[in-house]
Amino acid sequence: MEKKLSVVKYFWQIIYAHTIAYFLAGLFALFVVNYRDLFATEIISSFMRPVDEPIVALGPILQIFRGIVMALVLLPLRATFFEQKNGLVKLGLIIIGFSLLSTIGPTMGSLDGYIFTKIPYMYQLLGYPEAAIYVLLFIGILKVSIKYEHKKIITALSIAAMLLILLMGVTGYIMA
Repeated sequence: MEKKLSVVKYFWQIIYAHTIAYFLAGLFALFVVNYRDLFATEIISSFMRPVDEPIVALGPILQIFRGIVMALVLLPLRATFFEQKNGLVKLGLIIIGFSLLSTIGPTMGSLDGYIFTKIPYMYQLLGYPEAAIYVLLFIGILKVSIKYEHKKIITALSIAAMLLILLMGVTGYIMA
């Protein structure tokens, strides 16, 4: 039973760390990088939805499913990242490497994106700050979560944050 509880706790940690980090990095991108105007440009609007579309408001909530996928993918490597010294730093480097720089296909900001797309370099660089903030937040939230996992306040805060993101997403969807 202890092992099952441990796996459930691990999944919860990955899901809420990812969802909260995604949400906060997204807010940074929306307000600091100004995704509203960026997504309206001729170059970006051909493949990105405007930020005020209803489905975009649900984006942070839908990250719960991405968190589940991440937890499943990372499960066999759990000991490497969660129990070894600097394991979370290694995880952060792997996330940057595979989800930004060396993607399967020519996504913006990836090596293939620079080679195979017509998207100007300046546009491709705009996603880097959001990605860096996401990884730092994700790893930071996981570090705190692991270090203080025995504290009930961490569980309470993670539940409250997830409920707040859920409420904001549903409200945004209804209002859009």
